[in-house]
Amino acid sequence: MTTPPELLRLRQSIDNIDAALIHLLAERFRCTQQVGVLKAELGLPPADKAREERQVARLRTLAENAGLDPVFAEKFLNFVIAEVIHHHERIAESESS
Repeated sequence: MTTPPELLRLRQSIDNIDAALIHLLAERFRCTQQVGVLKAELGLPPADKAREERQVARLRTLAENAGLDPVFAEKFLNFVIAEVIHHHERIAESESS
């Protein structure tokens, strides 16, 4: 059975979006690495709960406005935040060595 052209077109769109997401995440992590270095230099803690709460609320609103499940969006952001904090902790440890 051959794959219908419409399915091929949709899959190509999905592949392009996935590639864009990876590039955006890479850029985001480049920025957060710089934040981690600044925090370490200034002696600030790796996590900022107040900012995280604001970001989660903001992302939930963006998700709702975009027609995306806000619970999924929050889970995704929490995963990203946890990874960023882990990076910041490693940066702080290396700065203090």
